[in-house]
Order: sequence, then structure tokens, then C-alpha cells
Amino acid sequence: MKKCPVCQTEVVGRSDKIYCSPACKSSQQYEQRLEQEAFYFEVDRQLKKNRRILRKYNQVGMTTLRQEVLLAEGFNPRFFTHYWKNGKGQVYFFCYEFGFLALQEQGKEKFVLVTWQPYMQH
Repeated sequence: MKKCPVCQTEVVGRSDKIYCSPACKSSQQYEQRLEQEAFYFEVDRQLKKNRRILRKYNQVGMTTLRQEVLLAEGFNPRFFTHYWKNGKGQVYFFCYEFGFLALQEQGKEKFVLVTWQPYMQH
């Protein structure tokens, strides 16, 4: 007598059947996917969080903000989708269409927040 690996009920049917129902099979596959792709889920979660934070503080298209304000919200500057280097050699990092440039002015860490513009090219 076989038992379902998810709910431990008796499996009825074909001899090679593993799960008692499609719901149990789906549940097991979802759990396996979470384990196997945990890293990708975490990266995606942080990218979305970064984008949400950048969008919140950049309502006008360009603004300057102290670094600790973003970091206090859970922003992590190591997670970005792409970057753009301007003519001055400054590197803007982007989370989708919202970007930031790390600056140090008067000994204080700041971010210049920008929104992706069509004239910016990779």
C-alpha cells in the first residue's frame, strides 16, 4: 500500500502513481521549486523592493537623497538590473527604469536618483 508523500493518505490507482491527487502533486512541485530557485526568488524580491523605494523617493525624475534614508527602507545598492556610464565616467545603476548614482559630498554619502530617459544608451 503506497502513501502520498505530501499528505500520507493511501494512493489508489495505477501502480506507478505517486500522489493521491493533483493538488498534492502541485504542492510538492511548488515546494521543490521554492528550494531549487530560492536564490532567484530572493534576488527578484530585492530588485522589486529597490524599484519600489526608488520610485517612492523620485517623483520628479531627478533628486538627491542621503544614502541612509534609502538604506533604512531596506534598499540594497548591490542589486540592480543594468547600469549606464555617462560622459564624465559616472556609473548609474538601475532597477528597471529607476536609477541611482552614489556620490560623496562634504563627507556624506548621497544618491542621485534618476528615471531612465530614452537619450541614455547602454
